[in-house]
Amino acid sequence: MKVMKVFPGIILSVVIAFLACFIESLLPIHLIGSAVIAMFVGMLINHYIKNTEFFASGLKFTSKKILKFAIVLLGLSLNITTILNVGKMSLIVMVFTLLTCFGGGYFIGRALGLNWKLSNLISAGTGICGGSAIAAIAPTIDADDNDIAYAMSATFLFDMAMIVLFPIMGRALGMTDQAFGIWAGTAVNDTSSVVATGYAFSEGAGDFATMVKLTRTLAIIPTVITFAFVQLRLKRKEAIANSKDGVELKANFSIKKIFPWFILGFLTMSVVASIVPIPASVVSTTKSLSKFLMVCALAAIGLNTSFSSMKKAGIRPMIHGFIISALVVIVALLVEIGMGIV
Repeated sequence: MKVMKVFPGIILSVVIAFLACFIESLLPIHLIGSAVIAMFVGMLINHYIKNTEFFASGLKFTSKKILKFAIVLLGLSLNITTILNVGKMSLIVMVFTLLTCFGGGYFIGRALGLNWKLSNLISAGTGICGGSAIAAIAPTIDADDNDIAYAMSATFLFDMAMIVLFPIMGRALGMTDQAFGIWAGTAVNDTSSVVATGYAFSEGAGDFATMVKLTRTLAIIPTVITFAFVQLRLKRKEAIANSKDGVELKANFSIKKIFPWFILGFLTMSVVASIVPIPASVVSTTKSLSKFLMVCALAAIGLNTSFSSMKKAGIRPMIHGFIISALVVIVALLVEIGMGIV
């Protein structure tokens, strides 16, 4: 019965993915990738679908599970030595971008009059990995549903723009695949958007961007633990203020739930590819399948996105997200230039 529930959403995502690949093949110049096309087609269809519940389970499965499976498959075509080198190279850039997000986000949030939970959710979504970071941190700080929706919308709107603009800016700056991959992997938010942006520039840049993004995703764990302690401290202060001394309050978080386990699958496949001689045809087929599944995931994300709900997000969170995202883009680029990567 559960299989039948996810079936309609999966099939719709696959159909849109095939359509997006076909449209991409018709374009004379590779200006926009099939993943971007699939996302926009999905959003357009969402506007006209009345009964979204019929597809909901399948779309969620495709945008979450299938995307992670696609990234695990991608590991088979990537060498573990390369992953470690890229992770080491991108670490310095990530430190600066995270400091920009949470440091700058604090002051910008206060200036715009946003509550600390919403401000930090936007900063986490921008600095770490979009919706995944927001979803992981939200229950830890007892964020309201409205705050979660605002933060998701703010980061997603920026991602949509960057998928199109980043490759154009990268080519204008004459960036190499490696430089662009590190830039996109550290400055674009959600995993799917990083993947789409990287491969829209080139296949090599897509590989680099994906590896950097997976390294960056690990920042979820220390960030969630930090916010758990912040929330615990605030609750204790509140308890003291309300004369409820002696009440032991615990933050509601679980490392097991928030840990991005698919990263272990990705690394395992990469280790296998590094020590086992795999035929080039098998690697090529696996990589093509991985990229197509990513297009399916982007189609599902587009189908889950409503223009009307995004309008309700308001302007101040959007301004916050835009300023932080713009700062991260600039800081990441400046750090790369300083390191001599660009």
